[in-house]
Parts: sequence; C-alpha cells; structure tokens
Amino acid sequence: MSVVADESRPLPSTKGEDSLAKRGGVGFVNELRPLLGLRWLQVLTLAGLLVTVGVIAFNLKFSVLDLDIWWHLKVGDWIIQHKAVPHTGLFSWTAADRPWVAYSWGYEVLMSRAYAWFGLVGVGVYGTLLTLGVAYFIYWMTRRLSGRFWLACILAIVTCSAFLFNLMPRPVFLSMMLFCVTLTLVLEAHRTGRVHLLYWLPLIFLLWANLHIQFIYGLFVVGLLLATNLAQRLAARLGWEPTWLLPPSLPAATLAAVFAACVIATCIGPYSYHLYQVIFQYSQAKVPYRMIRELQPINFRAGSHYVELLLMAFAFFAVGRRRQVDVFKLLLLSIAGAVAFRTMRDAWFICIPAAACIADALADETTREAKETWRQKVAVAAVVAVSLFVFAGSTDFNTRGLDRAISGFLPVNAVNYLRKNPAPGPLYNTLDWGGFLTWYMPDYPVAIDGRTDLYGDELDEQFFDTANGAPSYINDAYLNQAGVVILQKSNNLVSVLQADPRFQLVYEDQLAAVFVRSGPR
Repeated sequence: MSVVADESRPLPSTKGEDSLAKRGGVGFVNELRPLLGLRWLQVLTLAGLLVTVGVIAFNLKFSVLDLDIWWHLKVGDWIIQHKAVPHTGLFSWTAADRPWVAYSWGYEVLMSRAYAWFGLVGVGVYGTLLTLGVAYFIYWMTRRLSGRFWLACILAIVTCSAFLFNLMPRPVFLSMMLFCVTLTLVLEAHRTGRVHLLYWLPLIFLLWANLHIQFIYGLFVVGLLLATNLAQRLAARLGWEPTWLLPPSLPAATLAAVFAACVIATCIGPYSYHLYQVIFQYSQAKVPYRMIRELQPINFRAGSHYVELLLMAFAFFAVGRRRQVDVFKLLLLSIAGAVAFRTMRDAWFICIPAAACIADALADETTREAKETWRQKVAVAAVVAVSLFVFAGSTDFNTRGLDRAISGFLPVNAVNYLRKNPAPGPLYNTLDWGGFLTWYMPDYPVAIDGRTDLYGDELDEQFFDTANGAPSYINDAYLNQAGVVILQKSNNLVSVLQADPRFQLVYEDQLAAVFVRSGPR
C-alpha cells in the first residue's frame, strides 16, 4: 500500500533545526569562552609559542651560521678595544682607506660582550634572544592593537611563519622590534586621536639609529602619517571633504613637531647625519641586488612567500571593509608591499604592517581584555627560559654542537691549515666568507666581505665576476697581488686557478680550496 502525501499540508520546516544548530554552535562557543578566558591557559599558550620559536632557532642554529655576524663581532671587539667607532674600512686591504660607517655599532658591542663572556654559546643565545624578541614584539603589537589575546596569538604565528626563519638573526631584528613599537604607537594614536602617545617616538628613534640603519623605515611611517594628515587638511580647505574618507584625528602642528624631533633624534650619535649618506648610497646600489640571493625579489618558490601574500591580501580586506577609507593605512600597505616584494630580506616590512592593520581593524574598545600583569610576564619568561635550557641538550645547542655546525659550513679547517703553514699575503677571498675570515684569520686582512656599502658597485661586481671564473680574472688587480687564495669549492675560480701556473693548490676539503702563489706577481 502506497502512501500519497497530502500536498495541502505543508512539509515540516527545518528552520527550527537550523535555529537549534545555531544555538548549539553559539552554546559551544559560550561554553569555551570561560576556558579560553582563563589567564593561566593564556600564559601557557604564550609561553608555548615562544618556546616553539626558541626550539626552532636552536635546531637551525642560524645565530652562528650567518655569514655576516663575524665581521659584526670583529667590529664590536674593535670598538670595545679602542673605545671609539670606526670611520674607515677596517680589516680590508682593498678598501682600508675608504670611508665607512659602522651603523650597527650598538648591536656589535652587545655581540662582542656576549662572545667575550660566554663564547660561541653567547653568540648563539644572543641570536636566539633576538629571534624570540621579534616574535614577542609582534604578539605585543597585535595584542595591544586588537585587545584580544587569541587573535594576537594567531596573528603572531602567521606573521612569524611568513618571514622569521627565512633570515639570520642580525641587526635588522632590532629594527623589527622597534618598528613594532613605533607602528603600534602610530596606529593607536591615529585611531584614538591621543597624540601624546607619539611623544615616545623621539626616544625610540634615538635608540634605533644607534642600533641599525633601517630606522628609516620607522621614520617613513611617521612621515607618511604626517603627509596624509596635511594632504587631507589641504583638500578640506579646498572644499573636498567626502564623508566616505576617514578624517585626520591628530593635530597637524603637533604631528609635524614630533616628526621633526624624530629626525633630530636619529642624528644624535657618533655618526650624526652621516647615517643619511649611507642610506643614500644603499638606495643607489645595484650590483648587490644581483649578487646576493636575499636581496632578490620574492620568487614564490617557498611556502612562506604565499603566507606573506595572503597576509597582505587579508590586511587590505580588513582595511577596505571599513565604512570610511583610511588613506594612511592603504598607502602604508601599498608602499610597504612594493618594498617587501622587491627583496626577500624585507618581507618583514609588509608582514608586520599587515598584522598590525588587521589587529587594529578588528579592535573593539568595548570588549578589550585585560593585559598580562608583570607577574604573568615573569612567569612566561621563566617557563621559556627553563624549557629552552632543557631543550638545549637535545638540540645540540652547546659549544661542541655549535662548533661542529660552524666547521661544517665555514672554512675552519682551511684556516687552521694556514695557521700551521703560513704563507705570505695578501689574501684573496670571495664575499661570502669574507666576514668569517675577518674574525677567524685576523692576520690576513680580507679582500672583500659582506659590507657591500664599503666596496661599492664597481668592486662588488669585479669580485663577483672573478669568483665566477670570468675571463677578466686574468686582469683582476687584486687577484694578481694575492699571495694566498681561499675559495669555496663550488666557485668556478677554483678550476680556473688549478690550470693557472701562477698558483698552486696546497689544501682542499669538502668546503674549501687554498692556493698559494708559485709564480711571479
């Protein structure tokens, strides 16, 4: 027997089921909310995030495998020894008389003391602390701007995964931290109109300019805020003041005074305004962007590059969905994106503003959560310190493990051979190992190292071509003067010199080849 449905009666509605499902979802969230709001859970989560960053840093050992940290260490030692900062190209026989500015002298002094007190472990811990500092300041920035703990943690994880472990811990890590502080104060003042928050900026720039030259990025943010403020006020005076445009919230005169004070603060230091000359030289350089991989554009061959792109896209969406267009934020994201996508090393310059803009756009002043107390921060630091101390052994993060990592990456054995079998110089080397040779083989001034601003495009290109075995090597004046040559086995110049009667191969291993002159110069 078949049952025929009565079409005159309406079928049962699923609206009640949908409503029940929605209530169930909301109820589930409401049940989780007290748990997620537990402060001890938040403290443990933050500590876990930082411990994870530290363990990754221990495993990678980037803090001692960076090619540039060794000349930084040597400069720091020189500053401590002479109680002055250098003004010429120390440690290089090809550019010894050229003017040079140690624009990261503060970072270098700290590194020098870390090595003097704790050896290689001190250098490793110093780099790890810089890495942890960047991760924490990104969290602090997004936490303060959004007022939400879990949102800040998620943004910190995504942001760090986009760039943090693509770079070695260098002075730029100090720039990242101070940039987070600067951007937080600027965005908070921009949103609330509390201009007094910006009064801290000159002090920040005084410190920043003596740690790293990329203080110019922070100065750009403050200058951009001033420029958009003045442009909008000028447009309003001319009668163009659309309601869909977010009006300026800060007094222009005070903002201009703060910006001027920041510029003056950057000139307070041993190099004064000469830092801006170095910035101009960097802006004119071309060859390093072809020679050095990290200075080349993003190629989307790594997953982190896509994370960077998605982070920037979501930031544009978060800013664009507001009822009133924020010109300052849109310009900040646009310009920062153009700079960051030009060089892989500057990926942080879009990731940090993107995370900050997302956090600021999702801020709700009515539901801001209480910040961590100083006791909770101390608890986080204690958990991180103890955990990393425990993990140090399992990650081989000790003097022996760090020495083994360095010896497998840099020409330690080749230099040890020359120490036992010295040969008359001068030394010829390529850019990559120059920094390490500056520190580990101080009796031989290097031909070139990672200070590309010291050597300039002409010398950089000459050394680059010679290392690749270009026919012009025969006329390379510096190679022709050399008594000792240390090269990576992968350099084309190695095979060229093996066929050159002027040089004799006296040592080689898996990493390096050492030649000494056997014929007339």
